[in-house]
Amino acid sequence: MFTKTYQLNDIEAVAEIILQNASSKLLLFDADMGVGKTTLIKALVKSLGSMDDVKSPTFSLVNEYETTNSSAFHFDLYRIEDEEEALNFGIEDYLNTDHWIFMEWPDKILDLLPSDFNTIQITLNPDFSRTLVLKTNNKELTNKKYGEKLKII
Repeated sequence: MFTKTYQLNDIEAVAEIILQNASSKLLLFDADMGVGKTTLIKALVKSLGSMDDVKSPTFSLVNEYETTNSSAFHFDLYRIEDEEEALNFGIEDYLNTDHWIFMEWPDKILDLLPSDFNTIQITLNPDFSRTLVLKTNNKELTNKKYGEKLKII
């Protein structure tokens, strides 16, 4: 687990730290609306060498960005109703790649996720700084140990 408090003007450095410390290329974002998920994802995509204009995929569900060596996918699952809807647009094809995946509102498809991923929790502080917690998760170990559906915390 890694914790960092930052101001928005430090976001590019925070993105570099995340990429260096992530144990998986699947990053799940857990934060309230308006806290800065897309802003952080924009910095992550830039740190991967992309020159693309990063925008929230709220209506398209997924945006693809060309990076220096590969691609990155940014999902916003806020508008989907259930796992079946995610399967219908091909979520499994995206998850079975070696590309970076940045996913907002992943709680709607937890049962579809592969075993290894990282969770990024962002909270807004009273002074308008953000506190970020990067957690390494392994769904199989969590489910085996506790016998229940994984919850992103």
